[in-house]
Amino acid sequence: MDGIVSDVTVGVKRGSDELMSSSLYNSPTSGLTGIVTANGNDSKKLRVEDRMDCPPSRVIHIRKLPNEVSETEVIALGLPFGKVTNILTLKGKNQAFLELGTEEAAMTMVNYYTAVTPHVRNVPVFIQYSNHKELKTDNAGNQRAQAVLQAVSAVQAGGAATPAAASSENALTPAPSPVLRIIIDNMFYPVTLDVLQQIFSKFGTVMKIITFTKNNQFQALLQFSDPVNAQQAKLALDGQNIYNACCTLRIDFSKLVNLNVKYNNDKSRDYTRPELPAGDGQPAVDSSVAATFNKDSSSLLGRRRALRSFLAVTGALSPLSAAAAAAVAAGRVALSGHSSTNGVLLVSNLNEEMVTPQSLFTLFGVYGDAQRVKILYNKKDSALIQMADGNQAQLAMSHLNGQKMYGKIIRVTLSKHQMVQLPREGLDDQGLTKDFTNSPLHRFKKPGSKNFQNIFPPSATLHLSNIPQDVTEDDLRVLFSNSGGTVKAFKFFQDRKMALLQMSTVEEAIQALIDLHNYNMGDNHHLRVSFSKSTI
Repeated sequence: MDGIVSDVTVGVKRGSDELMSSSLYNSPTSGLTGIVTANGNDSKKLRVEDRMDCPPSRVIHIRKLPNEVSETEVIALGLPFGKVTNILTLKGKNQAFLELGTEEAAMTMVNYYTAVTPHVRNVPVFIQYSNHKELKTDNAGNQRAQAVLQAVSAVQAGGAATPAAASSENALTPAPSPVLRIIIDNMFYPVTLDVLQQIFSKFGTVMKIITFTKNNQFQALLQFSDPVNAQQAKLALDGQNIYNACCTLRIDFSKLVNLNVKYNNDKSRDYTRPELPAGDGQPAVDSSVAATFNKDSSSLLGRRRALRSFLAVTGALSPLSAAAAAAVAAGRVALSGHSSTNGVLLVSNLNEEMVTPQSLFTLFGVYGDAQRVKILYNKKDSALIQMADGNQAQLAMSHLNGQKMYGKIIRVTLSKHQMVQLPREGLDDQGLTKDFTNSPLHRFKKPGSKNFQNIFPPSATLHLSNIPQDVTEDDLRVLFSNSGGTVKAFKFFQDRKMALLQMSTVEEAIQALIDLHNYNMGDNHHLRVSFSKSTI
């Protein structure tokens, strides 16, 4: 959409393999003929632009990219900040241009990456404003990049990928089958039938799924209603990770054109026939399927590749993946390859004069359901936080490591502990340990909650909801100013039940969220506060 036994460093641990095959890349000169330059001089297009000299522009110039970077990786750098409307990659020069939907989104992106150096494949890259005000590419020479952009944008918007993303004659060959063969590499977290349905349904109607284990790998056959949808899903998802740094999707077309599902259970499902029996929990794969799969799978078996921590398609993958993608794109994730599903975090360099279990619960609760919090008795600048699962712990670590809380830059790593122990009964630990297991303030306990789609990196802009009708802009400005910061901008949504409020700094926004999330506005209206990707 974020173990590590030492401090997390800025960067992303990536494998050496490509996210997409070399056939997807533009040539060093593809698409160059249509760039609109600020001064009309094509010879100066590739000049290294000085970030300080160039005024803000919605076109971003990216330099020092790795040699084999894919369009999807470049697009992911901009996804956390808004809609990406165009891309041009200059492979021979290790550069790219990325056009965002608004100048405000571009400013947010540049400001963020000025403070946090972005990494692509563990290589630091440089981001600055371009002197181009608009990016116009020659579609005839830039078809692959445009197809990837359209597929990713469609998923980001929460809809199915458009046929245009797959219609280019040179970009894609006709889909041979509506059935995809899926292999999961580096499967450190469970992948269920429901997870696959959630991921692939973004691209069209999923009719049937059969899952099973072959050669110690989790595999699946998934049938769309239309081969075009299968083609779009393969284009956008092949090589991506379901969870941060693991569960890599390897997708190919099956030679089958129809799946025969006999049971609806946790191993197989026919969504067109809900009346099917549950059977014995085993998938019903008939002999023709097994024979075909044996032939099909030889090309992918043995292609187990190095661990990667890139998740490119925002919103298409696990419920928490939108934020994971933002963390990866912002260069905040650094994974050592540890495969534990441990959900306990160690947070250090805390302000021991200010920090409480409640404040840590509120902040870390933005990225998962914190179950228990313990500030260490003999080292009160450190705390253990037990999240609901390892994925939530990874997500919280990705976003909060290196952030400022109560004036100190906190460090977040995975703990060696498997759980946070409560104090023995009758033992007074001075309120340093608190059990939040049954807290009504958990954001993610309800399956399908919209909160899953609204997780973003800490930002100066906060999203407010559950605002009473009689509360005014001035009321909210005063309330948030009293948290110790300065309110720079404010905007009500049309129904006035929600609003955006911008503080001066990310640190001030973090403080305001800790202080005012669940604040009682009267008449049992408890204010809901979260980070926003928008700007005002």
